[in-house]
Amino acid sequence: MKTDLTGRRALVSGSTQGIGLAIATELARSGAAVVINGRDQAKTERAANTIRQEVQDAEVTAVAADLASAAGADKMKAKVGELDILVNNLGIYGAKPVFEIDDDEWRRYFEVNVLSAVRLIRYYLPGMMERGFGRVLSIASESAVATPLHMVHLGVTKTALLAVTRGFAKAAAGTGVIVNSVLAGPTRGPGSEELDDPNSLIQRLVEPSEIGNLIVYLSSTQASATTGGAIRVDGGYIDSILP
Repeated sequence: MKTDLTGRRALVSGSTQGIGLAIATELARSGAAVVINGRDQAKTERAANTIRQEVQDAEVTAVAADLASAAGADKMKAKVGELDILVNNLGIYGAKPVFEIDDDEWRRYFEVNVLSAVRLIRYYLPGMMERGFGRVLSIASESAVATPLHMVHLGVTKTALLAVTRGFAKAAAGTGVIVNSVLAGPTRGPGSEELDDPNSLIQRLVEPSEIGNLIVYLSSTQASATTGGAIRVDGGYIDSILP
């Protein structure tokens, strides 16, 4: 199945490296005009150039903005008027004993992992609904379902993202816009080690491009009946027949 996203405009938040960059690359490969985002202008431009080198004739725009803040979201909306595809990839994670996570860190995780997505959805979803087409996709994690003891703050915020997705999907009901979250499993990235976990049915790390491929499908017209869901690309990590 060839997925052609020519004529669609996509924003991928937090896309200067890793999963975000892979998603943006696969969207560009499928013909979408892609907006790359990071906090640092030089790093964001380098990521855009990486895609241009990878994908011939790619249409890529680099917008530096801290989307974990309201001011950064306002800056993005001023620079990028309307979208067909919004991918909320921005997120932070890190291991820390649960009793050592203070109020400030809880707030920081909520701002970055949840409110960054909420703000962008509020900005861009209404226009999608008016035009009768749109795709809103938020990158969650297997941690949203299987809360890790060493990263409870990550798990809680990714669980919240699932609820955000379901709520906005209901708001977009019947408009032709679909809203989904994606449960990404342990993924290969800078400094990652080989996976040694019996919970993984593929017995390896997920490749960032494999997440990008799912995003491309969910961005397409072929996915028009898939909404309000949490779709897995976790390598079978979550030990449940439901998310």
